[in-house]
Amino acid sequence: MATILQIETATQVCSAAISVNGKTIALKEEMASNIHAGSLTLFIKEVMDMAGLQFADLDAVAVSKGPGSYTGLRIGVSTAKGLCFALDKPLIAVDTLQMMTAGFLMQQKDCEGLICAMIDARRMEVFTAMFDRDLNYVLPTEAKIIDENSFATELAVGKVTFIGDGAMKCAEVLQNEHAAFSDLNFNSAAHMSQLAYKAFTAAKFEDVAYFEPFYLKDFVLTTPKKKV
Repeated sequence: MATILQIETATQVCSAAISVNGKTIALKEEMASNIHAGSLTLFIKEVMDMAGLQFADLDAVAVSKGPGSYTGLRIGVSTAKGLCFALDKPLIAVDTLQMMTAGFLMQQKDCEGLICAMIDARRMEVFTAMFDRDLNYVLPTEAKIIDENSFATELAVGKVTFIGDGAMKCAEVLQNEHAAFSDLNFNSAAHMSQLAYKAFTAAKFEDVAYFEPFYLKDFVLTTPKKKV
């Protein structure tokens, strides 16, 4: 039996879940700005209590590895690594965009065509990757500035559903009869249950000492302008 603590902090959603053999049995999450540092450990304790578990009962810790918010990812990954060090448990990293797509397909079982997951990266830029219904990559993960020609090849062939917090801002630009958009949020630790279990059974673990989040882009520190 695989009992896994799962952590998702790549966007504004702060989420923790417990899964057993790929099925979510406890979940606590909230969408709000800048709550990850103060809320994540509380959410973890809450799902552990909900599941009636002690930390020693865990078989692994899974974390959403990115791409996404620099600060959110650092908080999630550092928390996951700290737990793995303290408990001597393996670390599992789950691709954030693939996790989002898995969550969408769980809710939209009859969806046809391809799924393009998008995380808002400000202005008309998104972190994105495209998948088929078996969660295979059709287009690799990239930071992409969206314009009217984006995904023209894929949209010429058939339906593409765009999901995530970066999708709706692209709806007006991606005017195409084959384009569909979802305004639902799929950044939930509950959506990594099957992916984490698959990685666990394949013993696909990360090196806890050296693992880093997949930021995709370098963090740029901006200095506030002085008031005149």
